[in-house]
Amino acid sequence: MLIGALLLLVWLALLLRYPDKVATVSLAAVFGVALIAAGILWQEWRTAQHLARLELQLRHAPAECPADRPLAVHLHNGSRLPLQELRWRVAAYAPGDSVDLVEDRYDRPHYVAPGALPPGSDWHACLPLPPLRHGYRAQSLEFRAERLDGRFAD
Repeated sequence: MLIGALLLLVWLALLLRYPDKVATVSLAAVFGVALIAAGILWQEWRTAQHLARLELQLRHAPAECPADRPLAVHLHNGSRLPLQELRWRVAAYAPGDSVDLVEDRYDRPHYVAPGALPPGSDWHACLPLPPLRHGYRAQSLEFRAERLDGRFAD
C-alpha cells in the first residue's frame, strides 16, 4: 500500500511539472489497461455462455452406484467446444427449501469431470456424497451442482 501511495504521489508531481507529456502517457496507459480488462471480461462472458450450455444432473442412486459412491452424475456437453476441465460444488436441499444441507468442512470432496468431453457427448459416473448435516438422509434430498468452473478448448 505504501508503494501504491508513493507511485500516486510521484505521478501527481510529474503531472503538475510536465502536464502535456504525463497526460499523454497516462491516457495511453489507461487505454492499454482498458483493452486488457475488456479482453478478460469478454473471455469470462464466453466461458459463462459455454457453461450455461452444460447439463449436469445429480441424483442419489444407491441401486445403480456402489455403496461408497451413491451419487449418480450425468453430464451432457451441449456446447460447441470440447470441455477440457470442469469443477463444481455439490449442494443438497430438502424439497421446497433453500438451505444447503451440506456441511461446510475442509475435507469436503472436490468434484471434477473427466479430462476431455467432446461437444454433444455425455459422461456418467458415480461419486461420493458430500458430508450432510446430522439428521438428514440422502434419499430425501435434492442434489444440485453449484459454482461451476470450467475451461473449454478453442
